[in-house]
Amino acid sequence: MTPPMAVLMADYNRWMNDRMYDSAGTLDDAALSADRGAFFGSILGTLNHLAVADTIWLQRFAEHPASFTELRPLLDFPRPSSLRVAVASDLAALRAYRHRLDDILVRWAAELTADHLASEFSYANTAGVVSTRHFGSVLQHFFNHQTHHRGQASTLLFQAGVDVGVTDLLALIPAGDRTSR
Repeated sequence: MTPPMAVLMADYNRWMNDRMYDSAGTLDDAALSADRGAFFGSILGTLNHLAVADTIWLQRFAEHPASFTELRPLLDFPRPSSLRVAVASDLAALRAYRHRLDDILVRWAAELTADHLASEFSYANTAGVVSTRHFGSVLQHFFNHQTHHRGQASTLLFQAGVDVGVTDLLALIPAGDRTSR
């Protein structure tokens, strides 16, 4: 993970979340909440899980010794008590929450340096188990987790009759860009 790659991934995250929520917004509440047999049940449940997990990770990152300025607002967000806790009551509220997270993430990605990404990072998981890992690799996991669950959400949307369209990161990589190598 490099600082330019973190910026690209944050931009991709926002772009894809906008596409997900635009697509989900074409469905009624019953279709959004229908249990589709996915790990988090429904389309809404999957989108909620992404917001919860991102909140948990971003709050951990806010406690990094670098004291990232752009992550300070996350310290005021309620700490999710589990990966399934609802952070919003409906799609509109969840989208507003997601938008706040994405704005913070995009600003924070621009704040990252090579030294930050090369550092060791200690955090406690939701069970309280402390781990210390390479920060750039943890950030890569963070972005990979988002992509993984958005893939599930896009499949659920497609099964509900909604085509999200292009989801490839390649769509955002400018020609000649070397950050992805």
